[in-house]
Amino acid sequence: MYTTIFYIILWLYVFEFIFSKTLSYLNTLNWSDKLPTELSGIYDAKKYSDSMKYEKVKYSFGTISAVISFFVMYFVLIFGWFGYLYDLISTYTTNEILRPVYFFWIIVLLQTIFSLPFSYYFTFVIEEKFWFNKSTKKLFFMDTIKSLLLSAVFWLWLLSLITWIYLKTGDNFWLYTWIVMTFFSVFMMMFYSSIIVPLFNKQTPLEKWELRESIEKFALRVWFKLDNIFVIDWSKRSSKANAYFSGFGPKKRIVLYDTLIKDLSTDELVWVLAHEIGHYKKKHTIQMLVFSIIQTGLMLYILWLALKVPEISYAMWSSTSSFAVWLVAFGLLYTPISMIFWLLWNILSRKNEYEADQFAWINFNPTDLKNALIKLSRNNLSNLRPHPAYEFFNYSHPTVLKRLNALSEIKK
Repeated sequence: MYTTIFYIILWLYVFEFIFSKTLSYLNTLNWSDKLPTELSGIYDAKKYSDSMKYEKVKYSFGTISAVISFFVMYFVLIFGWFGYLYDLISTYTTNEILRPVYFFWIIVLLQTIFSLPFSYYFTFVIEEKFWFNKSTKKLFFMDTIKSLLLSAVFWLWLLSLITWIYLKTGDNFWLYTWIVMTFFSVFMMMFYSSIIVPLFNKQTPLEKWELRESIEKFALRVWFKLDNIFVIDWSKRSSKANAYFSGFGPKKRIVLYDTLIKDLSTDELVWVLAHEIGHYKKKHTIQMLVFSIIQTGLMLYILWLALKVPEISYAMWSSTSSFAVWLVAFGLLYTPISMIFWLLWNILSRKNEYEADQFAWINFNPTDLKNALIKLSRNNLSNLRPHPAYEFFNYSHPTVLKRLNALSEIKK
């Protein structure tokens, strides 16, 4: 039976690769060398040409790196290296909690080393070519090291706890693990910006000047208590601009990229904040958290059911039925369900973006809303005409063109 499971895993992996590459190819069919009429108010001919060049370079690089990664993983599965790695670790320790920790730490380390040249090329060649990259080589490698250390501190600690729960709780494994994962998700949502982000970027409170006064005036008008407004020094890594909302209750905060402040006027920046406040007022933050918790619970329940099939572990060519190797196999078998959840997540996210835009439109100046959207898309060289299938499966935000059209419908 484990041979059948192995071939199912292999074919699911191949299917996912072919499916994602097909969508990427379809996306190229919408590229044009001539400025489309509907984009004339957003891009000029030169900027549109730059955005198309950027898309083409990213597509070529992404295809090459994806094909290489696919074949590496394919041979890892064919030759059963996951099982061999776990068996090798088992010769050095018999501790049932440490073995999964060592196993996944080695995988994360090897994966980081493998992906490092691709990440380096993308940052210092592609992003550099289009004037986006502001990072230094020292900063790049420091980020890599910090990410590895964070994996050891957070994810491997969490893995140890989940392994312990698996060994101790039996049939209640999925329920106790769901409780732990829910607590961890809420904790990260509330404290990510104040604990993790400072390890990589400096965040400073927005000073009391025209922008902060305008933001506070708007927040007061829409009955939104706002104390924590921070500016992050994103310009040391990239010239791309953004903003985000994190946390809830007393821990909620809005973070503005310093590049955003540079690119937009005061009123346009207030619109960005109005959009983020719209997410909070519409309870999108809680909504997405609940969706994530439900998704995790369902995954863990299916995981618990699959744990009753020890052959899943043997499908990775392990000589013993081990929890760690079993998790790798289950992750691959879970692919179709995870794709469905990914699709639903994007659909819900796009709906929320329209609602946040609507909130900003109703409560603030519509002209500044449109100007901010256009500037952000133009400065980031966004692709505003993706193939519908590619957009449906991959975009968590509607294109700027669709957002502008939706705002026009609100006006009507």
